[in-house]
Amino acid sequence: MISQFFILSPRGDVIIRRDYLGNVPKTSTETFFRTSKFYKAGDEAPPIFLVDGVSYLSVKDGGVHLVATTRDNVSPSFVLEFLKRISIIIKDYCGSISEEAIRKNFPLIYELLDEVVDYGLPQNTSTEALKTFVLNEPTVVAPPVSSLHTAAQLHSVRMAYGWRWPTCACG
Repeated sequence: MISQFFILSPRGDVIIRRDYLGNVPKTSTETFFRTSKFYKAGDEAPPIFLVDGVSYLSVKDGGVHLVATTRDNVSPSFVLEFLKRISIIIKDYCGSISEEAIRKNFPLIYELLDEVVDYGLPQNTSTEALKTFVLNEPTVVAPPVSSLHTAAQLHSVRMAYGWRWPTCACG
């Protein structure tokens, strides 16, 4: 079970925050940012770490941190995959994942979170299935030009290998 979900800007500002169980301190966003920013001797913080009995699991995408916290014993790979899936959903709806895109789509992202997570339990993360339930219209933010170039390169690499389906959304 996920206790909290939040998205932090590169400066540590809370952009989105949802507390599902109330068993993790409200200062967890600050604890995560300080621990990840000032991790042991300047090394980059791992995607999973434990502070005062709270597990912090994070994925960095588009310059923002998507973070889940829990006090329960959960599968780390499941939660990291879930965070990555939320990132993909935001990209599908908003065009890109960035601080600007998230700020312009507050109501939409909160509505998506309400559909994707119930009381800390992940539910359906299919973009197609969510379209029938989500009512807010997105404000599409174009990705930076360098991201478009990178996406085109990734697509050509994907198509070069036969072991990936042409409709594969990974990568």
